[in-house]
Amino acid sequence: MLKNIIRERRSIKKFNGKPVALSDVTAVLEDAVWAPNHGCREPWRFVVAAEEGLQAMRETLKECTIPKWNLLPEEELKKKTAGFALPGAFVFVIVPEDPRQKERLEDFSAASALIQNTQLLAWEQGIGTCWKTPAWLDAPKFRAALGVKPGERILALLQFGYYDELPQAKERTPVQEKITYFK
Repeated sequence: MLKNIIRERRSIKKFNGKPVALSDVTAVLEDAVWAPNHGCREPWRFVVAAEEGLQAMRETLKECTIPKWNLLPEEELKKKTAGFALPGAFVFVIVPEDPRQKERLEDFSAASALIQNTQLLAWEQGIGTCWKTPAWLDAPKFRAALGVKPGERILALLQFGYYDELPQAKERTPVQEKITYFK
């Protein structure tokens, strides 16, 4: 039931290292693209790293996010790169940066709905996800590595993977405290 999936889904931050099949990631995205989007512009594209591309992406992430001049001790390096080692797949959601403010907001909102769809659909398949927006997504070297063009933005890094422990649910503020009824 959708209500249960919405309430039970968690952002998974501790993956167990088991790879996620490219076909599973693709199947999730095939359904996620049915997110509402104004004018059916479908303002997104994806860079997916799974199976054979997974190790290459891990190397790219290390190369682009840890400056070579920063010679870290082995333990520190492991700690900094741990987030790259255990997810079973990566999906980067790329959106156009429309110069028109209204369209840009609509595209951002549509892509956010797509990301939520992705997380819910993956969860339904027993695959955990985590939506990340690290600062290095905008780094020129990383953008170039992903083939991000001028006028585009990497909106999200979605980590996909399997997990052994389910994080505790955080309490939500009762909706009645968030609603103002117009009279």
